[in-house]
Amino acid sequence: MQSLSTPSPIKSLIRPRPRVTRASPNKLVLQCIYRSDSVSFPNGVGSNRADWQSSCAILASKVVAQQQPIDKSISGGDSGGVADHVAAVNGHKTSMDLNLVPIEKATSNSDNSSIKPHQPQKPLTITDLCPAPTHGSQLRVAYQGVPGAYSEAAAGKAYPNCEAIPCDQFEVAFQAVELWIADRAVLPVENSLGGSIHRNYDLLLRHRLHIVGEVQLPVHHCLLALPGVRKEYVNRVISHPQALAQCELTLTKLGLQVAREAVDDTAGAAEYIAANNLRDTAAIASARAAELYGLQVLADGIQDDSSNVTRFVMLAREPIIPRTDRPFRTSIVFAHDKGTSVLFKVLSAFAFRNISLTKIESRPHRNRPIRLVDDANVGTAKHFEYMFYVDFEASMAEVRAQNALAEVQEFTSFLRVLGSYPMDMTPWCPSRGDDDEDGGNEKNPF
Repeated sequence: MQSLSTPSPIKSLIRPRPRVTRASPNKLVLQCIYRSDSVSFPNGVGSNRADWQSSCAILASKVVAQQQPIDKSISGGDSGGVADHVAAVNGHKTSMDLNLVPIEKATSNSDNSSIKPHQPQKPLTITDLCPAPTHGSQLRVAYQGVPGAYSEAAAGKAYPNCEAIPCDQFEVAFQAVELWIADRAVLPVENSLGGSIHRNYDLLLRHRLHIVGEVQLPVHHCLLALPGVRKEYVNRVISHPQALAQCELTLTKLGLQVAREAVDDTAGAAEYIAANNLRDTAAIASARAAELYGLQVLADGIQDDSSNVTRFVMLAREPIIPRTDRPFRTSIVFAHDKGTSVLFKVLSAFAFRNISLTKIESRPHRNRPIRLVDDANVGTAKHFEYMFYVDFEASMAEVRAQNALAEVQEFTSFLRVLGSYPMDMTPWCPSRGDDDEDGGNEKNPF
């Protein structure tokens, strides 16, 4: 605020006095108005410190005056008289309007019940807009597929009583967490028969989410059809490509020499049959999908291999704090400008510290897919550039893991920790017919 200047006409600086309404005896709201321009006070109040203190005292005395009972003989029968009359303070008399805005007095209805004045609405905070519930409360968990998909069962096992949010693509599930639409995402990364889900490995590198846990589910496929349909009437089976491949031998044993047709996911196949009333088509999906879409189970447990498991990872916006009181797994991704020649040195950093590697996955480098090597004798050689994904059994809270990554960083041009998280240590047994009932032991990534 600028210093107080030479007195100027008060009418050009002070707004007209508003109507003053009496409030409850002990409540008064003061409206503080910031004026950056020069201002002067009447009745000799000038620009020195003493006069400024006087003006503050005038303001205080006016508050006291409005809190005291109204004397109509003094005020002339109008409550505004009290507002206009202020006793002398520090030898100065004034009748200037200091823009006091009183609270509206509470009124009473016919039942003599007090009506409270309007309370200002509490402003929204980041907590209101973007709640981040803790583990154990009802989380919003994104998964790929439709209700009844195996990914939904994985989300239920990872976060019991969660609010599962279906997404039509893996990319959408990642974005749902990044945009605070969901609190977590549960997505498949590998299947014991079908191998890695490469799309999700690429998305892990593209997005800045963190792996905070994992869950493993055995596969349990069922052959589903509309009620009343017999196997002999089926001439087409639809499902995800991996599900079709995992049930090929069993379908042949059942005598189903029918056409196989691939769709986006297993539960989507069941939904498609129900929505279009297809009585000549069967789907390979879970028993829960049959329940949701009103289909019957023609054959239960039709997977060729009962030891078929899918591993899912749980993703969040923030990493968890690594611990050492239980088995942890850490996932990293790295690359090097000199190609694969450095891979042995990186793996040695873990071997020398007795750290077990559970997975090594290579993916072509998207931004630099080809490396050219000039050789005068044989011409120009072309090699793929790779990103390497590695999982190892150690927590980032352990010194040996920290030292291993410090050594890896010396050999690589790029290194990123995707997450350090608890391993899924739940007991595992081959798929059985009752696994789908508890929603905890189901299938493949889709």
